[in-house]
Order: sequence, then C-alpha cells, then structure tokens
Amino acid sequence: MLSAFSAALSGAYLPSVHLAPRATAGRGALSGLRMAEPDFDLVIVGCGVGGHGAALHAVSRGLKVAVCAGEDVGGTCVNRGCVPSKALLAASGRVRDMQNDKHLAAMGVKLEGAVTYDRQGVADHANNLASRVQGNLRGSLTALGVTVFEEKGSLAGPTSIELVGAGKTIEAKNVILATGSVPFVPPGVETDGKTVFTSDEALKLEWVPDWIAIIGSGYIGLEFSDVYTALGSEVTFIEAMPKMMPFFDRQIAQLADRILIRPRAIDSYTNVFASEVTPGIPGERPATVKMIDANTKEHVETIEVDAVMVCTGRKPFSEGLGLENVNVETNRGFVPVDDKMRALDKDGNVIDGLWCIGDLNGKMMLAHAASAQGISAVENMCGHEHVLNHDAVPAACFTHPEIAMVGPTEEQAKERAEKEGWEMGIAQGNFKANSKALAEGEGEGIAKVIFRKDTFEVVAVHIIGIHAADLIQECANAIQHGTTLQELSMTVHTHPTLCEVLDEAFKAGLGRSAH
Repeated sequence: MLSAFSAALSGAYLPSVHLAPRATAGRGALSGLRMAEPDFDLVIVGCGVGGHGAALHAVSRGLKVAVCAGEDVGGTCVNRGCVPSKALLAASGRVRDMQNDKHLAAMGVKLEGAVTYDRQGVADHANNLASRVQGNLRGSLTALGVTVFEEKGSLAGPTSIELVGAGKTIEAKNVILATGSVPFVPPGVETDGKTVFTSDEALKLEWVPDWIAIIGSGYIGLEFSDVYTALGSEVTFIEAMPKMMPFFDRQIAQLADRILIRPRAIDSYTNVFASEVTPGIPGERPATVKMIDANTKEHVETIEVDAVMVCTGRKPFSEGLGLENVNVETNRGFVPVDDKMRALDKDGNVIDGLWCIGDLNGKMMLAHAASAQGISAVENMCGHEHVLNHDAVPAACFTHPEIAMVGPTEEQAKERAEKEGWEMGIAQGNFKANSKALAEGEGEGIAKVIFRKDTFEVVAVHIIGIHAADLIQECANAIQHGTTLQELSMTVHTHPTLCEVLDEAFKAGLGRSAH
C-alpha cells in the first residue's frame, strides 16, 4: 500500500487510457440537448484494501475516480484486521522469544530477571500502526486526485450511487462494490464485547484473560492463540470439524499441531459446536460455553472460562447496498460475479457497469485478493481483458513460526489430477537442513511443493517455518507465470538464506540434491 503511494507521487502511474473530453455548457443548442455526463468514470463503494487498490489502478488508467468510504478508509484490514493483528503478533512474539530461555541459551544469550510487558503499550502499538497506515491510504488517494466521500454508498441504479444521509446521488460510468465483510457470530452465541467477543474487540487488547476459549481454528483463531499464549493465557480451542485446522493441507496441519499447539498452554475440543455461549463479568463471573456433538447434537460438556473469542469466519457486508434496486440476488450475502468481476443479476445476466470485488463476492476472502480483483475489474472496464488466476494468490497465517500456502491442498490437488488425467508429484525442503534457519535456532518446518509429473509445472506450495509468508511469494510467481521445476531448480538462490529451503524442494522434484 505504501509502495503504491510512493509510486503515485513519483509519477510512475501514467495514464494509458485517454477519455473523450467532457461536454461543457454553452457549446450550442445541440450540446444542450445531450444527456448530462456522469460525475465520475468510476465510483467505488467501500474503501478497504480492495477499493483502495482499485482506485489507484483506475487513476493509472486515466479514470476520474471517487470512493464512498463510509468513514472507514482502510476497511477491516487496516483498522480491524491484518494490520493491527500483525502489530500484536510482533509484540507478543518478542515476549515469547525473550521468555524462551533454552532458545536464547543455545545462542549464548542470557537475560537477568523476568520478561514482562505493558498491556496498554502493546495495544497502543497496534492502534497507532492502524492509524498511521490509514492516514497513508487516505493521503495516497487525495494525492492522486481521487474524490473521497465520507458517506456510505447505496445503489439507486447500476451506475447511480446515493450518498446515504447526504440527500445526494452521483452518477458514474462504472461502479465497483467493495464493502468487505464483518465477523460471523453463530446462532446461540451472545457477545458483549468484553468477555465474549470477535476479532474486532480482541484487537483492542483491553485485557488478557487467564483462560480463553477460541471458537474456530482457522487463520484468525490460530493467530490469536499465538498472541494470547505468548502473553500468558491458557487457550482452549472449540472446533466444529473432526480435526483442528481443517482447511489447511493435512500434512501442514499435523506439523502445526506439533509445533504450535502441543508445546503451548493449549487444549482443544473437536467435532463439537459451541451451541450456547453466555457472557460473564471480567474478574467476577466466568463466561460459559455449552458444547454439543456436531453429529448427534447431544450435549458434550459445558466449560466456564474467563473469555470467549468467536473466530467462526466472516460474512459479506451486503446490507443497505440497494442490491434489490438492480435485481441482484445474493447467495448467503455474497454478490454473484463472473470471472471478470462483473456483477450478475438473479437470472445470471451481466449488469453493465456494475462490478463487485473482495469479500463481498466470496471468491477468496483475503485483502490482497480483493486488491487484485479490483485491478482486474478496472482492466476489464478499460477494455483490457483480464481474468485473475486465484490459484496463484498466496495466503499466510502469521503465527510463530508462520504458515503460508498458494494453490490447492495435497488432497484437492490429488482430486484435480485424477479428474484431469495427470500424475501428481510431491517434493519437500526442510528447515532443519537450512543454515540460516539453524543460525536463527528455527529449524522446525518444511516447504512442500506439489507439481505435475508430465510438465513439471508447480501446482501448489505449502510452507510452515520461519518467514514462510515471505517465502511463498516466489512460489506464487511460479504458478502465475507457469515456471517449471527445471527452470526454478536452475535459478540461483542466495546462500545462506531461507529461500534455499525452496531450492532444495525444487531440485528434489527432479531427483537432484541441493547440497
């Protein structure tokens, strides 16, 4: 986001689309009979990472752009998600590292006295970072001439936007809906924002409970288990699926259980629903969680904990968008789109001029996926046909160590191979054989490469290990551009670096040794 801002100010964004001059008054009777020109070439409803990325790219394409920010520049990612959570993970990670006497002693480091932390200081670090990044996003928009409306936007028509509460409607040639998502709270769960809360409240870190139950073991739940255990909490996971981390590659989930769960103050219930959650009072009365069997719905157990964090996924924010005015019928709140991000009506027809990106369309609920979809939508509306390859969009879980992936899981890839008639290969690199990882005392983890044996194309990569989130980008680039194992294995990787774990895996896929 900041690099995009820098590029904009340096003049790197040069318009490549030249629009016809706008009609002006006083050019004769004929021009007076013409319909009024739209106010903007593009209006974006929502100003999270997706809307922001779309706006910057639209300016680079020579479009006149406005955003309806709804007083939420930066959206969930900047204000209530990716950005502040990484600040909490960074601070709590330092505490974890400094409390690990064995790890430090192995490198000849000793600390005298107990390692402590200031809860409010950690919370302020997250809040201040979010505020700073939000300011940078807003600054990048205004510096490029994007009009920012603070009001929320609602569809009066496919390309007509009512500024809610302002008594004003603006017209555009194109509209992108980019309103994102909000935490999903299941039926039976009562939240109070204090003892039963979602990630929105957890990021404020108003207190650190001694014992916290986390409902759901996906990305958000895992990351917050990392934060809370580092700060001294005991964690109990409540997972509705038969196994923990059900949506991760199975082998990676097993390793994550060994590295991230078992050594820490964490226990878990699986194959159960939290059917009834009742808030308590901090320091006075515990919150209660009633659990039932996911299959039989019979009562399993009721536990009393200091706090409960609800991490059961997110739902699209589609309320109040005026979708009924454009004949759009949502599916569980998601707006249907085609591969070019064009919105579809209830009969499956493309709605001219109306686009939808990010969590609102449900294709891939990641901030950077939203931005990529926004760029793709702008390309298509400018006449440059583009379809985003979602298989090449990476994802990461910022635990210590990190988990990252791009492409399908091994199980999904196997199904795809059987269906399409090709043979799947798997190769692996190990952090325990990597000099840089060992120098850091971080030898746990693997990089697993899934590829086609006939063409040696990379299909997917799954990594658990130090800085996995950074390492995955080389793999995403390989999938996007069709780079083969032969080409990757002949690419020089800096020594000694963590990326040599990937070099080892690439060469292993060809039956070669990396060292």
